[in-house]
Amino acid sequence: MNIEATKIELMKLLLNTQKESVLEKIKDIFQKESSKDWWEELSKEEHQDIELGLKDEENGQIKSHQNVMKSFDEWK
Repeated sequence: MNIEATKIELMKLLLNTQKESVLEKIKDIFQKESSKDWWEELSKEEHQDIELGLKDEENGQIKSHQNVMKSFDEWK
């Protein structure tokens, strides 16, 4: 079943239910999903890479895009 068919099936079930408890559970799922922080969804390795990049920036160990491109132009 593709995603569009699944959505239609879920909409039909949602419209036909009279159980408030089911509706509340569905609402809770959507609220939890939308409140997730993107940081929590990253892997441990991605966290480490980002933290390493931030440390490099703090220590002045990064170059601007403009400087990198200038180096490429000089290399040609």
